Amino acid sequence: MQSRGLRGVFQWIRPVDIVWLLLFATLHWLSPLRNPAERMFLIALALFQVIQPRVPALNRASGNLASIGIKLLLSYMLIGYTGGITSSHYLILLLPVVSAATTLGWLGTAITTALCCGAYFSFLLFLDWNLYVILERDLEELTLRAAFLAFTGFLAFNLTDAQRRESRVSRETAQQLAKANQDLQDAESAMRRGERLAALGQLTAGLAHEIRNPLGTIRNSSEILMRSVPPENEIASEMAANIREEVDRANTLITKFLQFASPTALTAEPAELAAVIDRAIALAHRATPPLTCKVFTNYVPDIPPVKMDVTLMERVFLNLILNAAQASEPDSVVTVRTKITEDYAETAIIDTGSGIAPEHLDEIFNPFFTRKHGGTGLGLAIVSRIVDLHNGKVLVESSPGKGSAFRVLLPLK
Repeated sequence: MQSRGLRGVFQWIRPVDIVWLLLFATLHWLSPLRNPAERMFLIALALFQVIQPRVPALNRASGNLASIGIKLLLSYMLIGYTGGITSSHYLILLLPVVSAATTLGWLGTAITTALCCGAYFSFLLFLDWNLYVILERDLEELTLRAAFLAFTGFLAFNLTDAQRRESRVSRETAQQLAKANQDLQDAESAMRRGERLAALGQLTAGLAHEIRNPLGTIRNSSEILMRSVPPENEIASEMAANIREEVDRANTLITKFLQFASPTALTAEPAELAAVIDRAIALAHRATPPLTCKVFTNYVPDIPPVKMDVTLMERVFLNLILNAAQASEPDSVVTVRTKITEDYAETAIIDTGSGIAPEHLDEIFNPFFTRKHGGTGLGLAIVSRIVDLHNGKVLVESSPGKGSAFRVLLPLK
């Protein structure tokens, strides 16, 4: 417990704070006066300089002005109580000047420097001119002190400004590198997915044709078996029905394989995007099982005709709408929205269903990946392939338990 407490203290006290305290202690030790007022104002300045960085309100724009004003006031009082115009502590005015140079612009630095010089020269008003006479060398000294304040302030501003510019350039470079790295990762991911899809498509096309013929023979044999088996032989009838059911299931899977492998060339023509989506929605309403949710459309009117293969894009929108409906609760709403995004016509299919886990977002377009009971994992792979053939993009945003939004972007040019 004791070591943890000590670590907490050392984390709160920074090395720079110790340096500040030592500097202020040195000022007091070397001062020729060392009166109580001097001690009070030096302690106040030291504590404020240490505490200010830890107070968020004093590090905002208005807070910076307030902290500079407080430092100027404390410095003025310290100089006033230690000899005024003849005080050895006049250089403490560098504290508000440098603070302004590092937090404000050139105008703020100039105004703060002028205020500090004016504050210093104001001590001339408190002199008894019957006892004091300012000689030419004294005037030169006072002018030199004011010039020194201004010189130091603008030197600190120039150094800080150069550091700000370098920091800004570094941030912009880091952002550009991060974007380039993300683009590279996206391109590599798309290339790997494209290679997998192409290889799988070629394999699928060959296997599907070879498997379909024996499946047809098996199904016909099961039907003949069902007709020839006596009705009282319930086990044989059930087995024959199971054979026919599994053959039909395999045939459906092969059909999806062929749909995945077949779209190698487009029959593209300009078409109204809204009309294509409406036909896909009509097909979804006639699907089996029927939709149990409502489909709400929101089309922008100024989307020009988009060049596309109408049949293939109907399949894309149909697949996404059915997926959204299956992921949603009965009587919920699936929204289909269009808009123009840069050089793309965007269609967003948005649901409020179960959503997709973050770790699965990079896999949902891969063949055979599915979280749906009885799913083949080819629906979104087919969608991705068709949209890729149109030189478009499919983007997905999803939050588990809140729903998903699939965005299909088709190029307008």
